[in-house]
Amino acid sequence: MEAVNRRSTLALGLTVVATPLIAWATPAAAQTYGPDEGKEVGPGVRVVALGERASVIPAYKTVMLRDVVIQPGAKTPDNMMKNDMLCHLTEGELSVVQNEKKFTVKKGDVWTCVKTDTTEGTQNTSSAVAIMRVIDLMPA
Repeated sequence: MEAVNRRSTLALGLTVVATPLIAWATPAAAQTYGPDEGKEVGPGVRVVALGERASVIPAYKTVMLRDVVIQPGAKTPDNMMKNDMLCHLTEGELSVVQNEKKFTVKKGDVWTCVKTDTTEGTQNTSSAVAIMRVIDLMPA
């Protein structure tokens, strides 16, 4: 058995301290889904339900979380929003038409929709899959 000296103790200590820092600094991998996950709602568009819980916000009975996975070139039709919602693009890029106003959202962008006051359609004009995370605020 080898003797433990100050040098080996210092090296071991630095390794132990650096290991959590290296793991913490590593970027998280993007969420991906298989071709059969979720429910297909249109050509190249799938919805993956992620969770649901009762809301403590008085105006809302339930909050639901879902991902809308949009393949390159695919689009969602213009729809009137049935509830308030928050949207966050976790991957890719989308062209959005909301109440006849067109804008582009990129990874990390956030936007909102209002029940019965927002009509919205999206199209993935990029060459990568887009994932739109949606928090649905369901009325009480």
